[in-house]
Amino acid sequence: MQISSEHLTELKHAKHLLENPGLAAKMTDFVGTPIEMLIDRLPAKWNEKISQVTQSALNSATQAALYTMKNTPGEDASNKWHKLGVALSGGVGGFFGLAALTVELPVSTTLMLRSIADIARSEGESIDCPETQMACLQVFALGGSSKEDDGTDSGYFAVRSMLAKATAEAAEHLAKHGLAQKAAPVLVRFMAIIAERFGIQITQKAAAQAVPAIGAIGGATINTLFIDHFQDMARGHFIVRKLETKYSAEFIRQQYDQLV
Repeated sequence: MQISSEHLTELKHAKHLLENPGLAAKMTDFVGTPIEMLIDRLPAKWNEKISQVTQSALNSATQAALYTMKNTPGEDASNKWHKLGVALSGGVGGFFGLAALTVELPVSTTLMLRSIADIARSEGESIDCPETQMACLQVFALGGSSKEDDGTDSGYFAVRSMLAKATAEAAEHLAKHGLAQKAAPVLVRFMAIIAERFGIQITQKAAAQAVPAIGAIGGATINTLFIDHFQDMARGHFIVRKLETKYSAEFIRQQYDQLV
């Protein structure tokens, strides 16, 4: 089997997106202070708060985003409109500070998930398919390759391998039962894994927004970096998935690993 030059170019682009420095590095460049130092300054018990807010945001976003989109595979993604909405919500969050996170995060997460699903659709995925819906949520677990992003098991295929069993079980459950049993253990377990990794990104975002005098403009910029990151992860992720259907998962993994 041999990959075409067109598909090899697509795969190179996907790897460039998926393995570039993660969100923490981008935010560090913007605020001028290492994210780890900013995280240390967050209020006590903040991690517990982040976990609760993240779980809630993902659950509400799934209901509001994935199950309300039209299934039109191949349609161009409207990234700019989603980015504008997230920037506006970030502006509000930056103005009111950390206290606004519980209100701002569900809104921005919903917009990001719609953007992720939009990108999936533009790469030929069927949004009605439970496997695609779970693949959209997987994007929130992708952090990039920088050490700041939980360096252990942060590579693209490492994350996918870690999520494989939970994703397959959740997709199978949705295919059989839909959302009628959304509290089923397999779905709860899948969402918990995604929320745990997404929470790392949320903590980084909160730390950056906690910089004194970050303000509305800074909050909008941070949220733009936030959605840029996940749009890149989504584009790379769904390019790889598209190529896996044309060739095979094993073959594409081999080609991906060989790329510099």
